[in-house]
Amino acid sequence: MNLTLKVWRQKNGDSTGGFALYHARNIISDMSFLEMLDVVNEGLLEQGEDPIAFDSDCREGICGMCSLVINGVAHGGQRGTATCQLHMRHFNDGETIQIEPWRAKAFPIIKDLIVNRSSFDRIIQAGGFISASTGGAPDGNAILVGKDEQETAMDAAACIACGACVAACKNASAMLFVSAKVSHLALLPQGKVERERRVLNMVTQMDQEGFGNCTVTGSCEAVCPKEISLDFIGLMNREYLKALLKR
Repeated sequence: MNLTLKVWRQKNGDSTGGFALYHARNIISDMSFLEMLDVVNEGLLEQGEDPIAFDSDCREGICGMCSLVINGVAHGGQRGTATCQLHMRHFNDGETIQIEPWRAKAFPIIKDLIVNRSSFDRIIQAGGFISASTGGAPDGNAILVGKDEQETAMDAAACIACGACVAACKNASAMLFVSAKVSHLALLPQGKVERERRVLNMVTQMDQEGFGNCTVTGSCEAVCPKEISLDFIGLMNREYLKALLKR
């Protein structure tokens, strides 16, 4: 496959960025999208040019680092697929592919396609904890969790904090991410001690970071590589209202 890449290049957060054209030649259709970028970068380095900066780590759809908007869609538009799991067979020979970073005030650009997502870390730090007496494995296994609660909590815990929900939302809302983290701990008995304080603190931190409000367009759920449900936003809203009333 031979492709034309229209890639966003930006030296740092203070400089002006723009698109640059690159040619990706002899790309194998079974390559992942990131492997294709690796090939392009190898060519740029051989020519003495600055390689395209992009994030990656596990390349197995687990860590959430591969934050790319591909042809206007976060992670490229394949349902339940992170960028690192997106294969080049989903593109056509001769196609032009546009590649951009996440676009959000709370995700400032570091360089090229890399953005600073430490705002997510601060939201987690604001309330993502539990108080539970922990001992050996038998002590942990002695805490009974209902099947429905366990399965729903694990669905929420599947969130990899990639930020695609923010990138896809017209308001740059982080509600899907925050609701997944709030719901995960609120549904389990180990997380119920701080459930009111947790939701209040995490929502407050989310607002302080500059994320927008949710208008329930569903774009976040559509691009989420772990298919986190909008239902968790409703659950978090109920948790938040209950916590406000108790306070």
